[in-house]
Amino acid sequence: MRFYNYDPGEFYDELFVAPGQPRPEAIPLIERINSLSDGELERRQQASQIALLKLGVTFNVYSDNEGTERIFPFDIIPRIVSASEWTHLEEGLKQRIYALNLFINDIYNDQKIIKDSVIPIELIDSATGFLKPCMGLKPPGGIWCHITGTDLVRDRDGRWYVLEDNLRCPSGVSYVLENRRVMKSTFPQVFDTMPIQPVEEYPSHLLETLLNLAPPHLSDPTVVVLTPGIYNSAYFEHSFLAQQMGVQLVEGRDLVVSDGYLQMRTTKGLQRVDVIYRRIDDDFIDPLAFRPDSSLGIPGLMEVYRNNRVAIANALGTGVADDKVIYAYVPQMIRYYLKEEPILANVPTFLCWEPQQQSHVLANLDKLVVKAANESGGYGMLVGPFASPAEREVFAEKIKANPRNYIAQPTLSLSRVPTLLEDSFEGCHVDLRPYILYGKQIYVNPGGLTRVALKRGSLVVNSSQGGGSKDTWVVSNQGSNGSTQEQMSVSSTGFMTQKQSN
Repeated sequence: MRFYNYDPGEFYDELFVAPGQPRPEAIPLIERINSLSDGELERRQQASQIALLKLGVTFNVYSDNEGTERIFPFDIIPRIVSASEWTHLEEGLKQRIYALNLFINDIYNDQKIIKDSVIPIELIDSATGFLKPCMGLKPPGGIWCHITGTDLVRDRDGRWYVLEDNLRCPSGVSYVLENRRVMKSTFPQVFDTMPIQPVEEYPSHLLETLLNLAPPHLSDPTVVVLTPGIYNSAYFEHSFLAQQMGVQLVEGRDLVVSDGYLQMRTTKGLQRVDVIYRRIDDDFIDPLAFRPDSSLGIPGLMEVYRNNRVAIANALGTGVADDKVIYAYVPQMIRYYLKEEPILANVPTFLCWEPQQQSHVLANLDKLVVKAANESGGYGMLVGPFASPAEREVFAEKIKANPRNYIAQPTLSLSRVPTLLEDSFEGCHVDLRPYILYGKQIYVNPGGLTRVALKRGSLVVNSSQGGGSKDTWVVSNQGSNGSTQEQMSVSSTGFMTQKQSN
């Protein structure tokens, strides 16, 4: 199979400018693929999928009546981002996370942004992710959002947009690490010649971020990864990251509040826990403070947390920034807190709670994508151009009944990447989720999770809706040697399952 007949079409293509004309950073890869013998690329694709399957690359779909576990598809053709373009994205992501952190800290303390009428108080009070028990909290270093997965898309004009922010328990980073591991074994010659930035250092950066939360007087703080358990869709990621960092993976039943501290049950008795990397949503983490019916959390944890006797990443209450209505105000946050213009733009967004904008949305449902404020995974949304009149009418009634719960956006012509479908290359739509760590400094792992819509013509990239993933290569200037940097990076083994709710 060759790229000679591949036509990028009318969409922005991540690898090709025009038929037969690859982008400069993609030339070595395209030449290598074109040089393969007949059937070799297909064999490598199959080998890659088998390798990932043996590593346990599956995910759970809670609504699937045929079984909860599915194989996560992987496509062998990577997405490539130039180093100069990545620098722009990195700067924009750092700016955004810095402003979001200031916003979260502000609304749980002084609420200046509300008093200055930048964001209506009604939107904050009605946000399901706004937790009143967190009022007055002062997390270590004033950092709330330690781990973020920000979803980016590129439109037909080649411009990048932020689609949404994920600040609660973002999943998927283990796909990034394992996709890279498989690709390096699949195309070793390409990695020897192309200066591809490494991704394998993420676990060590994550551990450093978590250790930074412990009190400075502790010489050997105890860090744990808190998981809901084996039936959670992201359980493999939880165990993978715990293994990579060399820390304990625990469930709520393994922890107890004793003598004013959080303690872990061990064969030698109770051991104090200093830092939690929690993969449990806020509502379930302490039945005394939030949902009393939760069996996943630790009774009394909130009081220990409020007394600064344990650190939690991400901090409780960060979910308010995941609200898609609050998302629409991030550009204003950047201007308000940083006195800067946003480097990365939001997707243009209509707020259905505003009467004039709601009227526009209702009159143009056949042209817009409508999203519920707190749904994810491709659920709770209407893709207007592909919906039936009856489906649009149902959503119109939902909007009228609960306008605060909905936003609408234009249907973007998402960029595409050549993808191996059956016996040909076909351009499939993609998004990108980089992972950002906020410790002493803000670190953006180079690349991220490229999710791809494997159904022809589909714009939905979520794994639960038929999507898959690709490796993401950030390629430095040609002429420098990237292979040495790759070989010196920390290696990674193991894998994950993706959390459905993010």
